[in-house]
Amino acid sequence: MSATFDEQTKLLATAINTVAVAFVILGVVTPLTAVSFGVASAPPPSPWTAFFAAIWLCAGASLHLLARRALRSLKP
Repeated sequence: MSATFDEQTKLLATAINTVAVAFVILGVVTPLTAVSFGVASAPPPSPWTAFFAAIWLCAGASLHLLARRALRSLKP
């Protein structure tokens, strides 16, 4: 493997992981923070809110695992 391939792979993994972090912040942290601070436009606490937060969390975790898989092609 060339150094260029390694750097492109690391860049791809970083981009995917950044999207994964954005998913978790958007779908889990933001609603939780809005509810805890009493923001008027916050979603009401309900099982559906928790369900959709879990979906966002799973999507973020899946993307993170995809980024880790991309890095497996790197050799020491």
